[in-house]
Amino acid sequence: MAEFSFDVVSDFDRQELINAVDQTKRDVGTRYDLKDTNTDITLGEKDITIVTSSELALNAVRDLLETKALRRNLSIKMFDFGEPEEIGGMKIRQVITLRKGIADDIAKKIQKLIKAEVPKAQARIQGDSLRVSSKSKDELQAVMSLLRERGDDFPLPLQFNNYR
Repeated sequence: MAEFSFDVVSDFDRQELINAVDQTKRDVGTRYDLKDTNTDITLGEKDITIVTSSELALNAVRDLLETKALRRNLSIKMFDFGEPEEIGGMKIRQVITLRKGIADDIAKKIQKLIKAEVPKAQARIQGDSLRVSSKSKDELQAVMSLLRERGDDFPLPLQFNNYR
């Protein structure tokens, strides 16, 4: 009998994130309350840096970024907001780390949940993803629905791919 499987990953569409950051930059330039704040938003490889003049402007820019990300079907769970820090020249900087991949402790938690709820399905940790396999497609569907239901238990967005 054939063995079916799928991968549980935590990833995001990089191009959609670039578009969301660009839209946020444009909105910051046109909004009256943010025009004179000299706000700078920089998208790095693994993080986003916001530099602005006040805590109020920082919160407004964060809200804008979250709204633009949601409109582009990106999960807000991928943002790990660092502590705002004051830098020279009356400026505030906040670094937002982008979550990508499943950390080992979270992977073990997911693996334990799958083993407890759907005992006939096996979950194996493979780097920064999980491979779930079973002899029945119905059990794999049960695992997917279980992880969708309990998605709020995990601090990162989960996607399913390589369904075979």
